[in-house]
Amino acid sequence: MSVLEQTGLKLLRSIDPERAHRMALTALKLGLGPLEGPYSTPRLATSITGLDLPNPIGLAAGFDKNAEVAGPLQRAGFGFIEVGAATPRPQPGNPKPRLFRLSEDRAAINRFGFNNDGAEAIAARLAKTPREIPIGINLGANKDSADRLEDFASVYRTFARHIDFATINVSSPNTEKLRDLQGKDALFAIIEKIDAVRLVQAEPVALFLKIAPDLTEKDLDDIAEVVTRPNIGLNAVIASNTTLDRDGLRSAHASEKGGLSGQPLFEKSTRVLARLHALTQGKIPLIGVGGVGSADQAYAKIRAGASAVQLYTALVYGGLSLVTDIAKGLDALLERDGYANVAQAVGTGVSEWT
Repeated sequence: MSVLEQTGLKLLRSIDPERAHRMALTALKLGLGPLEGPYSTPRLATSITGLDLPNPIGLAAGFDKNAEVAGPLQRAGFGFIEVGAATPRPQPGNPKPRLFRLSEDRAAINRFGFNNDGAEAIAARLAKTPREIPIGINLGANKDSADRLEDFASVYRTFARHIDFATINVSSPNTEKLRDLQGKDALFAIIEKIDAVRLVQAEPVALFLKIAPDLTEKDLDDIAEVVTRPNIGLNAVIASNTTLDRDGLRSAHASEKGGLSGQPLFEKSTRVLARLHALTQGKIPLIGVGGVGSADQAYAKIRAGASAVQLYTALVYGGLSLVTDIAKGLDALLERDGYANVAQAVGTGVSEWT
């Protein structure tokens, strides 16, 4: 990490976290930060559902909700990025304060509530952004929507020409009753609804599903059954979103309502990931999210069943240079263990987590 980045991170962590995030976006717009492009080797380059990734380190949704800095982010070291969540209509989200930094736990709690500029405005920005690596959109539903299934389909239609993948987000804890859509029948209905839109497209984009870490064994069984159904229009599962769990936290903001992300989520989300890999017998690609802050943790996710990983909260503490550090470290770990490509390591450590 450069002295400039260290100084910038120290400044950002001294002010209100949501204001700090706005400043980070502004810095990216100005071309500040490490923007040398993704680090790649033959060991790191991989493919997921037809998407060619220079490395398997992705940016999770939430950092660039409105696709304001999708251009610079493609040069920040990631192998793929996800913007959003976007809803059909703009919405302000929940009242402030709604983002809390838990420094002692290297974590964060947010209760944003899908604040965004609306699908049309965000899609218009992406339309002007050349794609250098795969870009996806996180599909959201408006808080006051009477038909959330139609909301997901509507956002998908708006973005379809400007993205490489779309993620159904039914796992955010900050929109009332949204997580209820993770049930077997509701999930199938959502996937079927969006797939009907995809079928009439000349070039359908990949469809992902993002699940919560706070699922029972029965919930995971049901999800595994849905995502492995024959001819289901789903290409990958992202495990997992933020958690409502607060066990073991030390920070003053530990009792704030919202979704917890960062280091405390690592073990829980990795167990969900490994369990889902075992239940699906590796038949559907998984993307591991939750507490990834080092090459060792990225590698653990991959060995637990992830074909790629995503991170976000770790950037608050490690800066954008962390992305390339993780990629280089992962490459060294793969070489150490004799893997010619990251795909060979996927799922080799599932038994350690189940």
